[in-house]
Parts: sequence; C-alpha cells; structure tokens
Amino acid sequence: MSETHSNDRFRIAALQTVSGPDPAENMRTVDRLVAEAADAGARLVALPEYFSVISPDETAKVGLREVEGSGPLQVFLAELARRHRVWVIGGTIPMVCPEPDKVFNACLVYDDTGDRVARYDKIHLFGFNKGEERYDEAQTIVPGGEVVCFEAPFGRVGLSVCYDLRFPELYRAMGPVELIVVPAAFTYTTGSAHWEILLRARAIENQAYVLAPAQGGRHPGGRRTWGDSMIIDPWGEILGRRAEGPGVVTADIDPARLASVRDNLPALEHRRFK
Repeated sequence: MSETHSNDRFRIAALQTVSGPDPAENMRTVDRLVAEAADAGARLVALPEYFSVISPDETAKVGLREVEGSGPLQVFLAELARRHRVWVIGGTIPMVCPEPDKVFNACLVYDDTGDRVARYDKIHLFGFNKGEERYDEAQTIVPGGEVVCFEAPFGRVGLSVCYDLRFPELYRAMGPVELIVVPAAFTYTTGSAHWEILLRARAIENQAYVLAPAQGGRHPGGRRTWGDSMIIDPWGEILGRRAEGPGVVTADIDPARLASVRDNLPALEHRRFK
C-alpha cells in the first residue's frame, strides 16, 4: 500500500462551470474560480471536462486541438498553476490524434510551478441513445489506452474522466492511490440516476478520496449537464458539493482519516484477485 507523504491536511478544490462555445469566456470564468479556490487555501484545483468549450457543434473541439506541449490552452493551464501557486488538473482539452477529424480528450496536470507532470487520455468513450437524446463520443474522439497516476505532495493520484467512472477495473489497475480525480460533463439524465452512487462506490471500494469537478447547468445551445461537483472521503462520506452553476467546492485530504479507514478495514489487503 502506498504511503501518504505528510501528516498535514492538504486542501483540494473542484471547480464547476457551465461552459459555452466561446473558449475565451470560458477561460475567464475558470481563471476567476481558480483564484477563488486559491484564496480559500486550496493547493490542488481540478477543472471539469470540456472546460474550454461545450458547443452544439460537436466538431468544435476538433478546431481547438493542440499539439503536444504547445497551444493556448496548455499555456493557460501552466500559467494558472504558476500564478496561483497551485497544482492544476486541467479537466480535459482536445489534443491532436492520428485521425485528422478527431481528438484525444486529454487531462493535463501541472504542478505549482507550472511544469506539466502528467497527461491522461480518456479511455472509455460515452455512447447513449434514449429517444431524441443521443451521444456518441467516438464520432469525434479517439480513446486513450494507458492508465495514468502521478505523485502529488500528499500521495498518489489516479486520473480518470467522466464515463470512465462506470468501469471499476480502471481504478483497480491504478493500484492504491490516495486520491481519484474524475473531471466530468455528465448528462442530466445519467447524472441524476448514477453520478453520486458511482462516485461514492469508487471512493469506498478503493479507500481513497474522490475529487469530481463537473459541468453543471444549462449550456448555450440547450444541452443540460448534471453538475453536483463533489469531494468524497475514503469512507464514502460527501465532504462538499455544489448542485448547479459555476462555483468552487473545497475540502481537506486528511492523512490520518485515510490511514484510519485503511487500518480499520484493510480491504485492499484482502483482495483475492489482482
């Protein structure tokens, strides 16, 4: 089992947005919310999936795709981290992939000096068909294929995105982690049914904190996302949440709480299938 790096509490924050088709406007909102989180003492801030653009035109993200290590969205995330002296988990941004009309949906992580320390490309692509409500991410996104974790000051962090939440085998493949991050843009239909229960299940079964920043509200063009950004402790207790609209949720990672849960119920050590 991995060890936390300090006995000190470490404040984390989930940003909730209602992004539209204008990346500049979306980034201004994110900048304001990161400043709010930093002022509240957060040292790691996570942005939601598609923080830079949600448009009725699903191909809009393809027009914003960036090459590895270069582009305005990557510069923006690095600058946020450096200016506010916080770790930034950049929700997702579109990155170049081998197919010219598609993207990787990538989650990028920057430390508090602005250096990039991790990249995770969303593995599981959402598909949903219920009457007039239809989604098929495979039309514009190429799936990633690598499980990604990184070392933060308080311990090991596992990265996932939105629909990944429904696949517990992904989180088992991470090995023991102190924190699971799930940037999301859950639909209102699926979020109202499953978002909370899935997040709490991932926290309980992996005995880890869960940080879940989400899109939450009515977007330009009519799309409605569920929101309910939240932070959950390793016992499945919700430490903070925001139902709808732009805002910030903060809570502390408490190494003593994490150790107590794992010592009292050493379920990770009792696993028979690994």
